[in-house]
Amino acid sequence: MSRTALRLVAPVALVALALTACQAAPEQSGDGDAAASDVCAQMVTNSGGLEDRSFNQASWAGMEQAEDELGVDVNVLVSTSESDLAPNVEAAVGTGCDFVLTVGYELAAATGEEAEANPDVQFAIVDEVVEAPNVRPIVFDTAQASYLAGYLAAGVTQTGVVATFGGGNQPPVTLFMDGYVQGVDAYNAAHGTSVQVLGWDVEAQDGIFTGDFENVQLGQATSQSLIAQGADVILPVAGQVGEGAFLASIDAGSSALVIWVDSDGYETLPEEYHPLLLTTVEKNTQAFVVQAISDLVDSGEVTDEPLIGTLENEGVGLADYHDLADRVSPELQAELDALREQIVSGEVTVESPSAP
Repeated sequence: MSRTALRLVAPVALVALALTACQAAPEQSGDGDAAASDVCAQMVTNSGGLEDRSFNQASWAGMEQAEDELGVDVNVLVSTSESDLAPNVEAAVGTGCDFVLTVGYELAAATGEEAEANPDVQFAIVDEVVEAPNVRPIVFDTAQASYLAGYLAAGVTQTGVVATFGGGNQPPVTLFMDGYVQGVDAYNAAHGTSVQVLGWDVEAQDGIFTGDFENVQLGQATSQSLIAQGADVILPVAGQVGEGAFLASIDAGSSALVIWVDSDGYETLPEEYHPLLLTTVEKNTQAFVVQAISDLVDSGEVTDEPLIGTLENEGVGLADYHDLADRVSPELQAELDALREQIVSGEVTVESPSAP
């Protein structure tokens, strides 16, 4: 049995963002064989489970890295439904551990309640902000990277139509979508083109949502509709539901490309999807989880100081194009490189009401 399998725990029923974008991203040393620490750390997944090919999986990778490098004893409580969430956070605190990591907006309320009741425990929450003196938000300005993804999509589309859809109308989702649409607009302005974006209206802050982050069939049906309207590059921001975009493209024989989110899809998705994976809008969740635990190990003090991933500190970015590298011309890549530098310098500002 694997180390991860040994640590899976069934649901238990008993029991002002101030970090500057210029701060360097946490480094991953990979030293391993660390001396044992007095700190122990618990993680609670959202209802998407541990192997979601998204932020739960990346967060757990950070926990395991902290164990290897810092000697921290780590454990994960896996939520499989909404009814597991609050009991699992309570159970995590009940272990007496110093650090509790929760993942996603679904766990915000339970995190806040337990943090108030346990002021000496260091909590951290991924992709959400909970205002409490002992809760560290781990958040990412993904609009910056998805702006590049939108520019890329507009540069490679052959139909002049690209698309996006989300799992739910929530800030961590719509932040990607805002940047994506603005990136397409920037390409159109630079090249005099009129590439159309389906699925998201920035001004109205509304668009296409599946209402789910796990049902792949919903993603497939949604993507089939977008492909039928001419979309040949799709950005799903919907966790596992996003896999339906690949299935829809394969079934339609359309060769519509997909831009994944969170963790490089080339490393986490089935190999059959690789020929359709253009890139991934990545969040460096793993390294930021390690940083949060490392800070507690070093200081022994709780804090609410947020960790914010940006292009500048490499907390967000675009993954390699892998099998589709030949679809991105040197000229387009040069534009993307220049655009990235303009965003980092502040010359280009990517705005979103959901920005951290």
